[in-house]
Amino acid sequence: MAEAVLRLEHVRKRYGGLRVTDDVTLAVLPGEVHALIGPNGAGKTSLINQISGLVAPDEGRIVFAGTDITHARAHERARLGLARSFQITSVLAGFSVLDNVSLAVQAHTGSSWRFFGNAATEAALVEPAMQALAEVGLAARAEVAAAQLSHGEKRALELAMALAVGPKLLLLDEPMAGTGAEETAALVAVLERLRGRFAMLLVEHDMQAVFALADRVSVLIDGRVVASGAPDDVRSDPQVIAAYLGDETA
Repeated sequence: MAEAVLRLEHVRKRYGGLRVTDDVTLAVLPGEVHALIGPNGAGKTSLINQISGLVAPDEGRIVFAGTDITHARAHERARLGLARSFQITSVLAGFSVLDNVSLAVQAHTGSSWRFFGNAATEAALVEPAMQALAEVGLAARAEVAAAQLSHGEKRALELAMALAVGPKLLLLDEPMAGTGAEETAALVAVLERLRGRFAMLLVEHDMQAVFALADRVSVLIDGRVVASGAPDDVRSDPQVIAAYLGDETA
């Protein structure tokens, strides 16, 4: 079996008496779409925060691309190739679509930061930015202000910002949140096209999208992984059905 891009070993996190991450062990393999699902309050975003470096675990290890990043800062993890999208869109509404992606490239490469300049005029930034926009179907919207995008297009823009930095792993925290059926289908199609090129850890409540995309599914309930395996195996797991999926398995 290939060496995991991301490996979590017995990761634990408490806030006072509340255990939000309870002995989590899982791995994401190269090119794999690994979905992390569970009910609201299960600890999914808390776990993603620990992986991305926004929160430090109390116990356990996080290994990314062969490097122990348990105590690394978020920007250090990003430099290693760990890219994250958030539940709530984080684009700069007053900037163009191209500027948003170009600034993401600029921040990642560490080139001179001229915030009030036009990052999109620098060829070294424009080329990867436009390539990323083409990947998500937004190349024709490059000069449009991000504020004018639909919600689904903003989610696609966030994905382009993550792709533009050359990630080894995409942490996708509910990329379909707030999108309509057509926008969800478009995002699923984009992720399907990217399958195999990047490892992805996908947190998502849309079960249709999850089971369309995932190579492997892990189920988090009360901070603990209660099942992990192939989508069909997880879908039919009695414990998962009773605790979370319910009628969605029908």
